[in-house]
Amino acid sequence: MSMRGPGLATSAVSATAVVVTGRSFSRLLAIYLNDHLAGATAVVELARRALKENPGNDYGRFLATLAEEIAEDRGTLVQLMETLLIPRSRVKVPAAWALEKIGRLKLNGTIRGYSPLSRLIEFEGLATGIDAKRALWLALLQIRANDERLRDFDLELLAARAEDQRQRLEPHRLSAANEALSSA
Repeated sequence: MSMRGPGLATSAVSATAVVVTGRSFSRLLAIYLNDHLAGATAVVELARRALKENPGNDYGRFLATLAEEIAEDRGTLVQLMETLLIPRSRVKVPAAWALEKIGRLKLNGTIRGYSPLSRLIEFEGLATGIDAKRALWLALLQIRANDERLRDFDLELLAARAEDQRQRLEPHRLSAANEALSSA
């Protein structure tokens, strides 16, 4: 199925053939990638905040590496969008950044400051973001054969890296859950 050029492409949806122009596919891909870029922006900010709140402990040491990797992965997504000539949304990315900041106002069991529940919620947000990023790389793998510009990106490696990040995060998330909830 061709997803480029002025011709038509077909896609099967629930056993029904749907005809969509190549232009529509580009528009849908742009929406999809901008949604992921917005999410990646929020997750980068979340990782940085979690790192700042955990200086000098095991969580902080782990988050130093993870936050850097997450920022690099966001950079790869930006490069991919530039390669595909997909402009960044002027609304979604700044909105995601602002929503992450507003999310800090969530009640966490203390009037002010950081609590063990804050850490757990942050780690669960990171887990969700990493899972979404892995899903992105795997989705792009499905269309790579139809767009040679995607061949410059090692999508399998990026998906494996996300899986590795998620596996490394899980023991920290569970430890944070134990700390936050064991006295509940």
